[in-house]
Amino acid sequence: MNPALAPEYVVPHGLLEGRRVVVTAAAGAGIGSAVATRCLEEGAALVVIGDTHAGRLDTARAELGARFGAERVRSVVCDVTDEAQVAALLDAAEDGGPIDVMINNAGLGGTAPILEMTDDQWSKVLDVTLTGTFRCVRAAGRRMVEAGHPGVIVNNASVIGWRAQEGQAHYAAAKAGVMALTRSAAMDLAAHGIRVNAVSPSLAMHPFLEKVTTPEHLEQLKAREAFGRAAEPWEIANVMVFLASDYSSYMTGEVVSVSSQHA
Repeated sequence: MNPALAPEYVVPHGLLEGRRVVVTAAAGAGIGSAVATRCLEEGAALVVIGDTHAGRLDTARAELGARFGAERVRSVVCDVTDEAQVAALLDAAEDGGPIDVMINNAGLGGTAPILEMTDDQWSKVLDVTLTGTFRCVRAAGRRMVEAGHPGVIVNNASVIGWRAQEGQAHYAAAKAGVMALTRSAAMDLAAHGIRVNAVSPSLAMHPFLEKVTTPEHLEQLKAREAFGRAAEPWEIANVMVFLASDYSSYMTGEVVSVSSQHA
């Protein structure tokens, strides 16, 4: 990669000063972890992180707490396919005040040709990625309305929801659904002052992606990007923070592509 195209980490600007934020799928080293970190850097008073992996979640909470203060970070094991666990995650954020920002990052991928894809493979990806996002939007939206506290919901979609890719029928359908859900939920919640937007990343590099994708395929994907590289997870997080902040106060129902792919 051309060193001139390497990104420099953006300094914080206090965009989320005093906000109470919830982030799903925030353990590990992916987009969820990056956005939890950025929210704290941008001044969030509390960030509650959820994930299905209890061990990695504990590690993430401890690391964030050591860096930003334990009182500003909470964690709850949360499987977004379980409505009760989603409720428990939000309960942890509302202890002390209403939720300001809900960031729905949880998703499940996989690769299977359509002729070989099983009902179970299809249903599992849809339940986590699309229906899980719906559960979180509904739960957060209800609480914001009940509290009379207009908040912001940010969903994580994908350019695969727009663009065809082999072996990704279930994931593409789920992410296209997240985009449509975002637009429709935004209209339902606009009367309450609640904004709903989404990001649509192309290729963000993190350890999990390297585990499930061959080096050769990763190089092919990078070659499709104008910068010849994958995005850093924090570059996606930057746009999510923008959508969560007052800088995007007139935006709702939008899906923002975070991509350098050629047309």
